[in-house]
Amino acid sequence: MNQNAKQIIESGRAILGIEFGSTRIKAILIDDNNKPIAQGDYEWENQLVDGLWTYSIDEIWHGLQTCYAELRKAVKSQYDCDIVSLAAIGFSAMMHGYMAFNEKQEILVPFRTWRNTNTGKAAAELSKLFNYNIPLRWSISHLYQCVLEDAAHVKDIKYLTTLAGYIHWQLTGQFVLGVGDASGMIPVDPATKTYDATMVQKFDQLVAPKGYPWHLLDILPRVLVAGQDAGTLTAEGAKCLDPTGTLKPGCPLCPPEGDAGTGMVATNAVKQRTGNVSAGTSSFSMIVLEKPLSKPYEMIDMVTTPDGSLVAMVHCNNCTSDINAWVGLFKEYQQLLGVQVDMNQLYGSLFNKALEGDADCGGLMAYNYVSGEPVTGLAEGRPMFIRSANDKFNLANFMRAHLYGAIGVLKIGNDILLKEEKIKVDRLTGHGGYFKTPGVGQRMLAAALNTPISVMETAGEGGAWGIALLAGYQTRNPKGLSLEDYLEQVVFAGNSGTSVAPTAADVEGFEKYIENYKRCLPVEQAAVDHK
Repeated sequence: MNQNAKQIIESGRAILGIEFGSTRIKAILIDDNNKPIAQGDYEWENQLVDGLWTYSIDEIWHGLQTCYAELRKAVKSQYDCDIVSLAAIGFSAMMHGYMAFNEKQEILVPFRTWRNTNTGKAAAELSKLFNYNIPLRWSISHLYQCVLEDAAHVKDIKYLTTLAGYIHWQLTGQFVLGVGDASGMIPVDPATKTYDATMVQKFDQLVAPKGYPWHLLDILPRVLVAGQDAGTLTAEGAKCLDPTGTLKPGCPLCPPEGDAGTGMVATNAVKQRTGNVSAGTSSFSMIVLEKPLSKPYEMIDMVTTPDGSLVAMVHCNNCTSDINAWVGLFKEYQQLLGVQVDMNQLYGSLFNKALEGDADCGGLMAYNYVSGEPVTGLAEGRPMFIRSANDKFNLANFMRAHLYGAIGVLKIGNDILLKEEKIKVDRLTGHGGYFKTPGVGQRMLAAALNTPISVMETAGEGGAWGIALLAGYQTRNPKGLSLEDYLEQVVFAGNSGTSVAPTAADVEGFEKYIENYKRCLPVEQAAVDHK
């Protein structure tokens, strides 16, 4: 038993971070040195209801309480003690989407997640109005789409927030949002570190003829940057998190953040000219800019770090889900032969086999589109594998094609930043399930972006660890360091992880693959149209 960790928990010095991912809610406790000492989780899935992807409010709270109960169980098992008090808490979640509430704090329509692509008309009109790329999944797109559809609930909106903002609000009574998550509602002005005043005014003028009883700032959360006071856990909030009543109220909470921001923190990528790539169920890259881009791009989202620096984000709705489905098929085959299946070994063997494939995958092609993919203009998706009779069809090329396909859209978006805008990047760090097999995902992404990719040992801890670090930044920063200095000097202490550089052959092969990929996009569209 780790007696030091036990003492930290019993004395109330541990910090809790909880992140709501798309397939898992994860809770992590960290010690005085920012190291994880216990964790709990809860697996969940979004549901397609009336054509829209959602999680129910009941499932959100059940998931949170079960995840926390699993954490308590782990603490009891590992340290023979319980969590009675905490030094700080942080919540993060999937960004964007639409959570609208009335004055009684009742949700007006089911939570619409980032995955929905029904907001095309609204996003296009707002992008033109603001002269700024407004993605389909942003909260303002969802809101304006409801306005365009004359949805009856819009007049009753009193509060509009994100999932992280909602949880934080219910546990503290504070209707606030971290600046990174807020920048996925409506654009944030990096100078003021709050919603862009000109865009807010334009939106209010746009919807004024509807006669709604609110202005935009009336219904949006107040914006906070990392380190600012975001309230404390109320008695009611403590019961919402821990229905047993064991957890005491009163500890501070940091500003709630989106999973993009916590990914930046967990990979020490909040400094200009650094970036990270998160690759799991979905994928996104974040590069912290030295200056704004020369013009808006439909494929590039502009958000901010948790301390308000401008970030260019390429977000892809799909990443590893199709690979997981194929690995599941190989698992079935092994079971059919009576072979015992170790999933870690199966993934590792198949991923490493991909390294033996041709640099261009022998002509094989894979689309991982479980859902639509806005970057390539697909409103819906169909997972698809393509080959011609003369292609080199073997297991190595098959796996490599799927690993390439998982980050194909990410490459298309980043080519704009790296080739057209000539953005400079000193360090790019990968994290997420795509990088779990050492060296493989790194090598594929290095080839895709023609940039060295680092992976840290801690990157697997993910966003729950990242939001715990942000809670620590608020409560463990007596010197008043900036967030980038706090991460560099206190948390990571110079550790930049293990780096893999691209090879010329891999880069050339990926370029050939992506040209075929772009040329065959009409085939993917045809699959959507006819099935």
